[in-house]
Amino acid sequence: MAQNQQLGKPAGVVHNHPSGDPSPSKQDIEITRQIVEAGKRLGIGVHDHIIIGAQGHSSLRAQGLL
Repeated sequence: MAQNQQLGKPAGVVHNHPSGDPSPSKQDIEITRQIVEAGKRLGIGVHDHIIIGAQGHSSLRAQGLL
């Protein structure tokens, strides 16, 4: 993250759901909020949070959750 801060580039968050369902859970939404807040304190933007599962992927930004 420090390298991103020096370059002025936003960070992205990606993780998988072993269950296969890429829908964001309440915990995913909450941790994303916490990551965004921490990034603000460090001067790092969060571009998106992508969740990958066997059934596809989801973007918290596309869903208006970021």
